[in-house]
Amino acid sequence: MSLNLPFVKETRFGNWFLKTNMWKIRVLDRALNDLQRLMPARRAQYSHILDVGCGFGHSFFALAKRFNPQQITGLDADPDLQARASDSARNCPAQVRLFAGNASLMQGIPDNEFDMVFCHQTFHHIVDQEEAMAEFFRVLKPGGVLLFAESTKRYIHSLQIRLLFRHPMHVQKTAEEYIAIIRNAGFSLPDAQISLPFLWWSRPDAGLWEWIGFPLPKKREETLVNAVAIKPMQ
Repeated sequence: MSLNLPFVKETRFGNWFLKTNMWKIRVLDRALNDLQRLMPARRAQYSHILDVGCGFGHSFFALAKRFNPQQITGLDADPDLQARASDSARNCPAQVRLFAGNASLMQGIPDNEFDMVFCHQTFHHIVDQEEAMAEFFRVLKPGGVLLFAESTKRYIHSLQIRLLFRHPMHVQKTAEEYIAIIRNAGFSLPDAQISLPFLWWSRPDAGLWEWIGFPLPKKREETLVNAVAIKPMQ
């Protein structure tokens, strides 16, 4: 267990991109739509949600609209979290508290605190991934749900991502490896609650071959993984 707790600061382009409608609609909303489809039994309310790697807080309103929480805790390792996400927090219909910290060691957050953990396009920024997943398991209530949406090694190692964004490249994993991390942490994750979308923006050709009429490859290394995992009742 290393727990180096490093923070890899995003590029200027990356911070700009996270504010665009492309990110909010094509990436965030599309992932949430897919995750909701995978949920085996959806409650009317998830009272307390942890948003891991909340960034600028664009997911706060989307989570409030879809899951009716009383409170959202936005966790992010960026030391400028308050400046980045305070406007989104104020404008959210649910109460939002911002918590600056590393997902691999959530000091100050008690066991069994949350009904839902939302981790969207964040896990590939974390170096101590197994430790972070263990923390997700710890802070979720029994029966709580993990909504997990990630880009895989195939996508993060692509040329365009290397040029435009910044990530800890040595920890990137395949879809199968991310699924194994979730299951090894103790979560229930049947195959029916896993999705492997092959969206145009995640492909090396940015969807060009499909646009000009070529079929999608049946054998491929996946670029994205979405999963809905449940913490078993104790």
